[in-house]
Amino acid sequence: MSLTLFLTAVFAGVVYVVTPGPATLAVLGITATHGRGHGLAFFLGHGVGDLTWSALALAALLGASRLGPDLFRMLGLVCGLYLVWLGLRAAASRSDSTAPSIGATAPIRTGMIFGLTNPKAYPFSLAMYGALSVGIGPSLDLAEAGGLFLATTFGMMIGDVVTVGWAGLPAVGRLFLRFRTPISRAIGLLFVAFGAKTAWDAVAGGTRG
Repeated sequence: MSLTLFLTAVFAGVVYVVTPGPATLAVLGITATHGRGHGLAFFLGHGVGDLTWSALALAALLGASRLGPDLFRMLGLVCGLYLVWLGLRAAASRSDSTAPSIGATAPIRTGMIFGLTNPKAYPFSLAMYGALSVGIGPSLDLAEAGGLFLATTFGMMIGDVVTVGWAGLPAVGRLFLRFRTPISRAIGLLFVAFGAKTAWDAVAGGTRG
């Protein structure tokens, strides 16, 4: 794995965590109310779900890579378009309710339930790894998939620590909740750019072939 791909995968893992969503809002409420320890415990449980869906997504990609380059490139195109769709939805998002106050007594269990029952986790993981693996191509093997898994896991850990760190600051937590809509829109535009590049790379790869 190249250094560029490794750093891109780490960044993807960070974005996976810090992207505003139910888990982010939940950990903001937990950390602001009960401290950083509870927030980290929530993310520890949530990581079980994240890693489970990540492993399943990579297994699907490994299967596709063995069925031929055309199918693999088609999957990359679909993943890129899915990221564009997610980005457009985030960019068009409106303000919603405040973070729920949950996980006060069992943050690890609550985080695990959040992670394992998130209906968007698998398609998001598949899109993320599909986008990252476009640079590798249909030669994706178990070692390369393992490298992507470790890099994104490292990024998720960074995202967990960073999120809990700044969420523990009362002023920052309040500001995030106040401005989460423009933050979501800015991240959405990044998703659109990344997804568009992924789709283009998949199409260009098929043209070159």
